[in-house]
Amino acid sequence: MRAAVLAVAGAAILWSSGGLFIKLAPMPALAVACGRSLIAGVFYLLVLRPNLRVARWTTAAAYAGCIITFVSATKLTTAANAIFLQYTGPAYVLLLSPLLLDEPLRAIDGACVALSLAGMSLFFVGKVEAGQAFGNVLGIVSGVFFALAIVLLRRDARGGRGDALPSTTLGNLIAAALTLPWALKALPAVATGRGASVLLYLGIVQLGLAYWLFVRGVRKVPAAEASLISMLEPVLNPVWVLIGTGERPGPWAIGGGAIVVGAVVVRTLWPQGQRASTTSV
Repeated sequence: MRAAVLAVAGAAILWSSGGLFIKLAPMPALAVACGRSLIAGVFYLLVLRPNLRVARWTTAAAYAGCIITFVSATKLTTAANAIFLQYTGPAYVLLLSPLLLDEPLRAIDGACVALSLAGMSLFFVGKVEAGQAFGNVLGIVSGVFFALAIVLLRRDARGGRGDALPSTTLGNLIAAALTLPWALKALPAVATGRGASVLLYLGIVQLGLAYWLFVRGVRKVPAAEASLISMLEPVLNPVWVLIGTGERPGPWAIGGGAIVVGAVVVRTLWPQGQRASTTSV
């Protein structure tokens, strides 16, 4: 069990490094999204060998949308804003579940949704430049896609397709195909030592190895505990960016992020809830 917990924690720590390496990438956001997704998709195909015949296109499309908008948000706004706004996704899951999964919306769910939305609003308080505001909007969109991916993966599991890897692999390949024109335009930057190294890390380590660790750990770690351990990702993401680039999230963003993460933790710990562990993008 200790090894399983460490595996889940290791996955969350690797996921949390995404913000820093996306910031360090010497190419535009969509080129980063293409290279990262293509390398991750190839890694999954060669190492983890998913059966793409059972992948669901709707699930893969939601995952692809999450990838593209998250990388773009991280480039345009602070890494803290991007990751915390993406983590409003669980609130949208609670809203979508009654419609798509016939799961009831309870009072505690409504309270957590309200908290998450209140926290989200704080990211637009104070001085926000035009580019950063658009990045914040993309962060919100990323959270919506994240929620759709979670709900659709849960639907797939109910239908006997419990393995998320085929759909997430297909999602990475879709994201790479959609963003390929921007990657081709940025090919000189992609081909540099720094550009290639960053993309290889993001694709193989931050997504590929992290997913492998998470899958190994979650086989023994309960879903609620895995979800809590995964909270290391939004907590550590801004820390690595601060250390690596000096980027500091604003006080309103810190407050909003704390409210969003707190709402997710409360909902996870609340008894008799519909719990499901999720994978990062």
